[in-house]
Amino acid sequence: MNLSEKSAHELIQRILLIPDPRMARGLRHRKASVLAISICAILSGATSFTEIAEWAAGCSQNMLRRLFCRFDTDTKRYQHPSEPTIRRFMQAVDAEAVDNALYGWLQSLSGKQTAIAIDGKTLKGARQENNRQVHLLSAFLHQKGMVVAQRQVLSKTNEITTVRPLLESVDIKGCVVTMDALHTQKDTAGYLAIK
Repeated sequence: MNLSEKSAHELIQRILLIPDPRMARGLRHRKASVLAISICAILSGATSFTEIAEWAAGCSQNMLRRLFCRFDTDTKRYQHPSEPTIRRFMQAVDAEAVDNALYGWLQSLSGKQTAIAIDGKTLKGARQENNRQVHLLSAFLHQKGMVVAQRQVLSKTNEITTVRPLLESVDIKGCVVTMDALHTQKDTAGYLAIK
């Protein structure tokens, strides 16, 4: 994936809004650089912390600069975070805060879309503290094959009540929105009509 200067800047601005879970003392890499590298690597096909670190190692100095990496005054080079740094950070960061910060950015990368699918899935092997399986509702761009928004369906609710919060930050103007028959509700149809 090749990010434009504008797209990289917009990504950094959104990432700066995400709370940093780490203690301030002893930090070598900015949260913005760890998140930006992780996001770009995942969008480029990385599926593990090792692959994210390998993607970062393959970045040019100009790309590392644009991704807000630390400049080492001794080596006169931008330094990317290591695999353990990426892993520790990504395991500690608030996933919902990351989702909220990125909703509009991902959709802006894909250009104007004409169809968005809303679908829920239960994550295999993922469990909450109460041993209940994790169920997510996602907004998916048909043409690009990209998820642009995602919300966890809370244990005391269902997909129907999660649609509105899911679509709050998604631009659906002029789009066909597809959903399962479960969502044939007057409230949902009314919400889509005014959005």
